[in-house]
Amino acid sequence: MRNHVCSLARRLGSAGRLSGEGAWASTSQFQQTAGLATNPEDLKKTPLHDFHVKNGGKMVDFAGWSMPLQYDKTVMESSKHCRSDALVFDVAHMCGLSLKGKDAVPFLEKLVVGDVGAMKAGTGSLTVFTNEKGGIIDDSVITKVADDDIYVVVNAGRRDVDLAHIQAHLDKNSSMDVGMTVHDDRGLLALQGPKAAGVLQKMTDFDLSKLFFGMFTKTDVGGVPVWITRTGYTGEDGFELSIPGEGLETLASKMIANPEVWLGGLGARDALRLEAGLCLYGNDITEATSPIEAGLTWTIAKSRRAECSFIGGEAIKKQLADGVSRRRVGLLVKGAPARDHSAIVDADGKEVGEVTSGAFSPNLGKPIAMGYVNKPHDKKDTKLKVVVRGRSQDATITKMPFVPAKYFKG
Repeated sequence: MRNHVCSLARRLGSAGRLSGEGAWASTSQFQQTAGLATNPEDLKKTPLHDFHVKNGGKMVDFAGWSMPLQYDKTVMESSKHCRSDALVFDVAHMCGLSLKGKDAVPFLEKLVVGDVGAMKAGTGSLTVFTNEKGGIIDDSVITKVADDDIYVVVNAGRRDVDLAHIQAHLDKNSSMDVGMTVHDDRGLLALQGPKAAGVLQKMTDFDLSKLFFGMFTKTDVGGVPVWITRTGYTGEDGFELSIPGEGLETLASKMIANPEVWLGGLGARDALRLEAGLCLYGNDITEATSPIEAGLTWTIAKSRRAECSFIGGEAIKKQLADGVSRRRVGLLVKGAPARDHSAIVDADGKEVGEVTSGAFSPNLGKPIAMGYVNKPHDKKDTKLKVVVRGRSQDATITKMPFVPAKYFKG
């Protein structure tokens, strides 16, 4: 896995740099590509593949998909632009699906930790699918379109696992009135940044000021029927738009016709999500990580904590009662950026944790990281060290997000 990532960085050369000073973009986005096809012709392509190439996208293998790492701007420039203006990302590699039927809500509540039944129609939230040991199979945004219609978006690298998991439980609960539809005929665009709402508002008659963070609607955008969720993976205000495949390039082209909107690639997306303190599946959360350890206890609805009537509920109930021995934390690092798998040690050199994501922050101008630290070393302002290329560097535990979130809440 590490060799694959390093060879990718070498092939990219200066294309992989955050800036002319030589700070490298995080490679954590590419950890999921290990063991996948190396022949570009074997990679899956989104409907926007040719559009990316035409616009100068530097294409790389990500979770078996040919995706743009960046365009003509550096990761540093693109990341800053998202915080000041807007970026649009192709996220059509992610998998959208719907669970429909009168039992859609009780069925889904067997698999995730949230209180789907209590959600209002037209609202969504982050949740996690859990395994029998309380580990995270995937993190997902679920939206309650109606009481009998739940829209779910799962990660590209977990698509096959998630679909098989859901189907296995559909088969197991065949008496329930619920079915799954995978939306391979649709793709996702993510328009993110403080100028996103203004840009999108010019393309639709729907009043976006009535759509708060986490809310969902179906409407026309630029003459194309679109499902809009006010959400994203950058910490900025923004929207994820589920669009019929044939309408993706039309809307992407209209967006970048506005000088405030640049195309964004995987490099900027990873830098922005790390600044926002958001997890990357496969790095910061895995099937061996529980939501309590990951700092995602808030996704477990309080109304469900007494019974924990979902897969892995007994293990999670025990952790809620007894606590956990380690916790995901943010780190401010001095010196070179600490990459994933870098050891975290105390003043005596004893290993107390491990970095799971790390990079130079374009918007803070310094290295940041997140990782898991054993208690009691997980307190804010605790002084630790990270081992980078055999050398110990100072690191201080800090609250996340590193960059304040700017979600639109009305």
